[in-house]
Formats: sequence, C-alpha cells, structure tokens
Amino acid sequence: MTNADSPAHGSHRREIEGGPDPSALSTLGWISVTAWGLGTLRPASGTWGSLPPVIAVLVLLALGAPTWLIVVAMAVSAIKCSWLCMHYGRAAERAFGRKDPSQVVIDEVAGQSVALLWLPWGALGGDALVGELTMHQAIVAVAAFLLFRAFDIMKPPPANRLQRLEGGAGILIDDLLAGGYALLAAWIISLVLISRSAV
Repeated sequence: MTNADSPAHGSHRREIEGGPDPSALSTLGWISVTAWGLGTLRPASGTWGSLPPVIAVLVLLALGAPTWLIVVAMAVSAIKCSWLCMHYGRAAERAFGRKDPSQVVIDEVAGQSVALLWLPWGALGGDALVGELTMHQAIVAVAAFLLFRAFDIMKPPPANRLQRLEGGAGILIDDLLAGGYALLAAWIISLVLISRSAV
C-alpha cells in the first residue's frame, strides 16, 4: 500500500509518536520490507516494488514454464511476502517513524503476485517475442502490472477503509484487494484476447 505513488498519500501516513527508531527493525527485517532495497528507490517506490513478480512471470513464460508452475511461484510469493509484511510491519512503522512508510514495498510484491496468480497463460497466443513468451502473454502481464498499480493508488472500497488498520495488516490488506481486482480485470483482457484469436 505504499502511497508515495498517490497524490493523496499524506492523509493517512501519519507520523508515529517518538519519531523514527531505526533500531526497531533488524537488518533482515529491513531487507524484507524494502524488498532488497527497492523501497528506497525514487520516484514511486511502490511501482519499483511491484516489478519482481512481473519480471519473474515473464522469465518463466519465456522459458516455456507451464501455467501450474507460474501459479505455484506466485502463490508462494504472495504467501511469503504477506507473512513478512505482517511479521515486520509494526516494527517497520516504528523504524521509519510513520504509518505505512513508503520504504515498505513487500506489500506491493504480495499484491502484484496475487494479480498474476492464476491466468490462462497457456491459451494466450500471438507472435513469439522472446523464447516461448508470446505477444498476448506479454500484454496480459503488463496489463496486470498497470491494473494493480492503478487499483493500489485509487484504493476502491473496501481497501480505502482497511488501510487504516494498525501494523502489518493496515500495510498489506489493501494491496491484496488491489491484486484481486487486477486479477479479475486481467482475466477479462485475457478472455478478450483468446476470443479474438479464435476468430
């Protein structure tokens, strides 16, 4: 839910009493919540944090990985990153001195993984781009990325209310919802591409 990408992000990213306390977060915790430092990149740290699942899916598709393997990879990513966010979320807020700090992007990794979790990759054809990666597969992967970023920034209900929860839950849950919205929209795009290919 990194709201550095949102023009209204200041509304809930309130400072935490006592200010930043870097000692509250271990080195492993910092690496985890910033996704190996992606959360420190500017501008739009949330967009940087959303890239790893997309790149992973594109590489797997280029290598000819079956759909079930991509499903497993994204499921593992979503579950692991969600756990890390819940585990380190409150400490991260203390360390960076504000609720839902922009440096925390492990929630974006989780949400983007959900957006790519289960799509009909094998049925998406088109010309080959790189290896086994097809044009329609690339279109859907990029669409899922853009859709997730849009839903994460706009935060349609109930995500806009759930982000007010405390600790890791408040950081994470709206991103998982944004990922779910993006997944549904990506399915619609996939079905349109498949139907056009069948004509």
